[in-house]
Amino acid sequence: MGIVLKQTSWNVFTIIIAVLIGAINTVYFYPEFLKEDYYGLVVFLLATSNLLQPLMSFGAQHTIIKFFSSFKEKTKKDEFLSSIVFLPLFFIIPISFLVAQFHDLVAEFLSVKNPIIDSYIWVIFLVSFATSYFEVFYSWARVQYKSIFGNILKEIYPRLSVFVLLVLVSFEQITKENFIWWLTGLYYLRLLIMIIYSLYLYTPKFTFKLPSNYKEILLYSSYILLAGSAASFLIDIDKYMIPQKQASSQTAYYAVAVFIATIVEIPGRAMFQIINPLVAKALNDNNNSEIKKLYSKSSESLLIVCGLFFLLINLNIDSFYLILNNKYYSEASLVVLIISSAKLIQMSFGCGPAILATSKFYKITLPFSIAMAISVYILNDHLIDLYGINGAAISTFVVLFSFTFLKVVYIYSKTNIQPYKFNSIKVLIMISLIYFINGYLNFDLLPILDIVVRSLIILFMYLSLIYFFGLFKSLKIN
Repeated sequence: MGIVLKQTSWNVFTIIIAVLIGAINTVYFYPEFLKEDYYGLVVFLLATSNLLQPLMSFGAQHTIIKFFSSFKEKTKKDEFLSSIVFLPLFFIIPISFLVAQFHDLVAEFLSVKNPIIDSYIWVIFLVSFATSYFEVFYSWARVQYKSIFGNILKEIYPRLSVFVLLVLVSFEQITKENFIWWLTGLYYLRLLIMIIYSLYLYTPKFTFKLPSNYKEILLYSSYILLAGSAASFLIDIDKYMIPQKQASSQTAYYAVAVFIATIVEIPGRAMFQIINPLVAKALNDNNNSEIKKLYSKSSESLLIVCGLFFLLINLNIDSFYLILNNKYYSEASLVVLIISSAKLIQMSFGCGPAILATSKFYKITLPFSIAMAISVYILNDHLIDLYGINGAAISTFVVLFSFTFLKVVYIYSKTNIQPYKFNSIKVLIMISLIYFINGYLNFDLLPILDIVVRSLIILFMYLSLIYFFGLFKSLKIN
């Protein structure tokens, strides 16, 4: 079994377990034990820390992926890794100072609509620090082609931590007010575990000597820092802007819908952990045939697998919300359809983002990311006022669709390769056909039985059409 298929399979399994735990947290434990206000607070704090995380890491995790395989001698690799560990401190130290000096001003600005935020401003910084260095050491492991354990820590660990803490809240062992502080501490425990594991895989001889191409490394990190900040802005700005315009409870309803919709990207999240270092290595080795293969195959396989996830989610969403028995959460069903459609389009791009980020064309990621961030902010500012949380979802869809198309065109103009083949059209026809057929089926069963029956029908139809169109071989990359 190829390294991509093997590690992707394990990572998909890991993420599915994480999603199941997260589903329990998101749809039951959070609303039941923290209630909407504190749930909305947690979503806001974590989303805001994610906006800060690219700045704190200085793009170091992406720099490791791009440059590690370019060094052939161990001494050169050791110099590189020794330097990269200290790179985030260029921003962490001054940001720490600024947070300390202007804490009250920042707290006043962020808590205009929701005063509850005021007491937790430091959480944003602390969680961002822990996640930044976690990503650095996770990339350290990934360039050794070991992504599984790190993926467990990335996906399962935080959700399991939340699960345990919510249980403790339910038994009144900790308070709702202290929940977020306990969670922050567990993020630091995760970081410690990741550091130990990464050093176990590869322990460099630490040195203060800079690599010979340190100027190129700093330039790349600077570009990725800015591009990553803008991209992170795109991911979490909706969760940041909704509480500024509406009640925190709306953020909770939106977060549940987005959580459900992003299940579509599980296969992509799993595959990218291992395929991105392979793309970087192929680029460093000037292996153009391997790049073309990875680009096309990753697009086809992700479109097929993510398409199945898309159907299972959207054709079962009404029954799922009936199980929740909360009409307010169910009003966000359109958000699920819009966001999951956007994620399906994004996944069809395959390893395109890795090609852009680790090739000689990496500088284009900055204007793309800035343009996306500005676009989604402007759209959110207007559409949230007009359509509420549905407006935030529409903004995300428009931006992801438009810029995925532009990125495909850009890569094609520079390399004369593109990810889509005739098989891509077959998959889209297959998804559309099953969606419209099942949309008219009404079994009049209990919600949980309806989900089981409908899912089995979808799975049977999907696998049958994959066989009919001869697409099974598209699922294997390496």
